Amino acid sequence: MSVAARPVLELDDSFARELVGLHQPWQGEHVTDPALVVLNEGLATDLGLDVEALRSPEALSVLAGNAAPEGVVTVAQAYAGHQFGGYSPRLGDGRALLLGEIVGDDGIRRDLHLKGSGRTPFARGGDGRAALGPMLREYVMGEAMHALGIPTTRMLAVVATGESIVREVDGRRAQVPGAVLTRVASSHLRVGTFQFAAATGDPDLLRALTDYAVARHAPDAAGTDNAALALFEHVVGAQAALVARWMEVGFVHGVMNTDNVTISGETIDYGPCAFMDAHDPATVFSSIDHGGRYAYGNQPAITTWNLARLAEALLPQFGDDTDNAIELATATLQTFPERFQSAWTSAMSSKLGLAPDDAAADALVADLLALMQTNGIDHTGGLRALSALLRGEQRSELAGNGFDEWAGRWRPRVVDTPDDLDRRNPIYVPRNHLVEEALAAATAGDLVPFEQLLAVVTDPFTERPGLERYALPAAADFALGYRTFCGT
Repeated sequence: MSVAARPVLELDDSFARELVGLHQPWQGEHVTDPALVVLNEGLATDLGLDVEALRSPEALSVLAGNAAPEGVVTVAQAYAGHQFGGYSPRLGDGRALLLGEIVGDDGIRRDLHLKGSGRTPFARGGDGRAALGPMLREYVMGEAMHALGIPTTRMLAVVATGESIVREVDGRRAQVPGAVLTRVASSHLRVGTFQFAAATGDPDLLRALTDYAVARHAPDAAGTDNAALALFEHVVGAQAALVARWMEVGFVHGVMNTDNVTISGETIDYGPCAFMDAHDPATVFSSIDHGGRYAYGNQPAITTWNLARLAEALLPQFGDDTDNAIELATATLQTFPERFQSAWTSAMSSKLGLAPDDAAADALVADLLALMQTNGIDHTGGLRALSALLRGEQRSELAGNGFDEWAGRWRPRVVDTPDDLDRRNPIYVPRNHLVEEALAAATAGDLVPFEQLLAVVTDPFTERPGLERYALPAAADFALGYRTFCGT
């Protein structure tokens, strides 16, 4: 008796089944000549997937959007969102598809999601495609964040479509290679998902979404008297911890709209993101963030604002008495600053080698960062230099200009070794000039710089001979005018 072949990708589609009204069943547009550009073999193995099978024509067809996985309904997800403070009632996956969910042996669901698979009913103009460069940017940024220990969506694969698409490059229209990204996430539920559900006026849909989010991200909330409020409290805590981690490594997300804020507390949508070179809270990279709304130093406050929008969407489920529901929401939201500060202090104390309960930690951290800002010190390099300073090595980044007095206060309070500090302060992050160099080469057909950069930033704490250029900030003329783009 013959045994049916096991599908390359065995997926479930609970989101599509359980949340009708929050998606549109859809399939990707056919591409002419899909070819695998990069496959995350480590992630595939962790997910229990067959690496060799993922290289097969059958799998490639799914990862390019040409075919749907067997037994599931692929959908474009619906969501709303505040974009730079302005509300858009209907956004959604304009060029993306949820293929379904991988269910691990541990019972945990993880979304498998395509980006660049063609226009959907939620498209807001454009061709629905993605260029190779921005998809490789998302890949390298996401994998670098994962290596730094920061919650993030992960990238499974980038597939070239064999087609050229038109994008603006250096101020002119140009033909560039197209690509489809496959990413993995705890889910793609966003603040904007709840905003969309609330705006429908259907309390049953909002309740179903809340129950679904609780089951996937806050199962302990299911046994409480107010599951929706417990979910909100969970998201507040998750986002406080996430943004503190962004801040410690000098990461600027760049487009913190409510549709880019996950319920899971994972970083999502690496469009105009970048890592700071010189430490400066006013750092902005995004070409469309003209007012600096999403500047590095604004990220905690903006997260609070975004969470307030989630509270508004969930408010009817906090209780029948509106005034009491508002009080509950406000009390929970007001815990964000304390939670963020606690996470920030803990992270930075560790990076400075201080005891967890050192009462001087906040002042030492604030003074160090102020000195770095005043002296234009590289964020990553300056923090990495702490171990050299502790060893007594001469490091010009942290010598003179007030650093000697600061070090005199800091050094006696250090409880960890220089090696401990090196394990907490990365030497390699995706430097903006190196990212652009790698993406330009990849667009021109040379993947070697991208592969080299990926290998460096996925082992960020280990200093290696021959990689000195990867630890250096960009030249001043590059940094001064550097801008990032959404890639649409």
